[in-house]
Amino acid sequence: MDKEFANKTVLVTGATSGIGKATALRFTKSGARVAAVGRDQNALNELRETMNAGGGNSTTIAADLAKPGSVDAVVSQTVSELGGIDVLINAAGHLSSGTIETTSEDAWDNMLNINLRAVFQLMQKALPSIIERRGNIVNVSSVTGLRAFPGVLAYCVSKAGLDQLTRCAALELASKGVRVNAVNPGVVVTEIHKRGGMSAEQYAAFLQHSKDTHPLGRVGDASEVAELILFLASDRASWITGATYSIDGGRAQTCAR
Repeated sequence: MDKEFANKTVLVTGATSGIGKATALRFTKSGARVAAVGRDQNALNELRETMNAGGGNSTTIAADLAKPGSVDAVVSQTVSELGGIDVLINAAGHLSSGTIETTSEDAWDNMLNINLRAVFQLMQKALPSIIERRGNIVNVSSVTGLRAFPGVLAYCVSKAGLDQLTRCAALELASKGVRVNAVNPGVVVTEIHKRGGMSAEQYAAFLQHSKDTHPLGRVGDASEVAELILFLASDRASWITGATYSIDGGRAQTCAR
C-alpha cells in the first residue's frame, strides 16, 4: 500500500497548513500527483519542493477560492498540468467567532463562501473528470457539523451544511461510481483558530482546556486526520459513501458539562 495512489491525481485545497498540508504530503508519499492549492505563495513554493523531493510530479496553485473565477482556474490548471482529477480533497476552511447577536452579514458570508460555497463549486467543476475516472471526493468538515457549539455560529452552520452536501451528493453520484465522504475532526493543532482571531496565549489555553473536553484526553494531530482522508479516498473504502466520519477523540459523544 506504500504507493497505492501511483498514477492518480489528487487535488487538495487549503494545502499550505494544517490538515490540508498534512494531506497533500501524505498523498505524495503514497505515490499520487498532487495539485496543492493555497493562498500563500511562499508556503506553496516550500510545499512543492517537499512534495517533489523524491522526484515526484506534483504542482501548486495559488488561489483565493472566495474570489470569482478562482475555482474554474484551479480545476482547469489541475487538468491541464496533471491530466485530470481522480480525488478531490476539500480542506480549505475559515473560522471566526460570533454569536447570533454579534455575527455580521459580512462575517456570515465569508464563512459560508469558503466553507460551503467554494466546496460546492469545486465539486461541481471537478466532477466531469472525477466521473470519467470513477474517482471520489473527501470533504473536511468538523465536529461542529455534528454538534452545536456556542460562539461560532456561522462556522457550525457552514459545517452542518457541508455534511448535508456530502450526503446528498453521495446519493446523486453513486450510480456513476463516484463516492463522496467527509471527515469531522475535533480540535486539531492547526493555524485556523489563530487566523480566526485567537492570540497565542488564548490558543494555548484553548488547547489545554480541550484535553478535558475530548474523552481521550488530548487534541489531534493533522497527520491523524490525513490518514483517515487517505483511507476514505482509497480502494480500501470502496463500499463507503455518504459517511461523515468523526475523528475527534470522542468529542462528539460528550454532553455539555
